[in-house]
Parts: sequence; C-alpha cells; structure tokens
Amino acid sequence: MGTANSDLVSNFEATPQVQNNSALLHGSMRVAQGTIVVAAGDSDDNDIVMLAPIPSNATVPQIWIGTDTFGGSCTFNVGIYQSSGTVVDEDYFASAVADAAAMADVRFEAANINTAGKTMWEMAGASADPGGYYYIAATMAAAGGTEGDMSFNIHYVVN
Repeated sequence: MGTANSDLVSNFEATPQVQNNSALLHGSMRVAQGTIVVAAGDSDDNDIVMLAPIPSNATVPQIWIGTDTFGGSCTFNVGIYQSSGTVVDEDYFASAVADAAAMADVRFEAANINTAGKTMWEMAGASADPGGYYYIAATMAAAGGTEGDMSFNIHYVVN
C-alpha cells in the first residue's frame, strides 16, 4: 500500500520544515457577496455584470451564484476581468450557466480541477503577480430581457 503526500504534507514533514504559502494552508478566508438587480436591458448577449474585485494573490475555492429568471433563453459565463474592465477569460470558471437557478457553486464548472489553489494572477495567465485586483464577472451568453436579481457569494483566501 503506497502513500502519496501533497506538497503541503511534504513541506510539513520536511526537516527542517518548509513553510507553505498560507493562502494554501491556514490562510484567512474572506467573502465577497451581494445581490445585483440586473435591469431588463443588462441581460442581453455579451452584457457584463462585474461581481467583485478579488486580490491578485488570492486563491478562490468557491463561487456561488444564483439568479431570478432573466427571460428568453438567458445563460451566462463566469470569468476573470482585469480591473480596467478588459476581459481575461469570460468563461474561465463556468460557461452557459442557466438563469433561474438556486445558489450553486460554479467554481469548477469549466475550470480544470488542477486550478485548485492557484492564485488569481496565475489563473489570469500572468507570468508574475502584478498586484492589485482582478474582477470576477458574469457575462451574458444568451439574451434575457427581463429584470431580475443575481446573487453571489465568492469565497477567497489570502495570506
């Protein structure tokens, strides 16, 4: 019977002990949450709802989103934008999420499971931490047309 250790365990057991990044072990969990009223004209294809600024050095273990019915055949993507509003990857976390759904964790709907523990800057494809913030946003992927609420609860960890 074999035993495989994660880097966290290997670093802990090393002599001398190797310090782990606290965003990966014993970091501080933070929450960005709220509800946005999405106007009837803001649920059309390619409309963007910026949810929250997340520090570039944060890891994101969960992204919960729920919505009212936006009408039509509305779906949305969940992705990463620069704080300037420039898209990095509009469906990094989730793609074509149906509206009218209860709060659900969409963090790994489209993102590969090997992105667990990656920082925002790594997920954004930067070669080094630029500092500052990235936005997590919902981008409409199919037209809605009806006003409704979009609620979110994003968990992120910083060291």
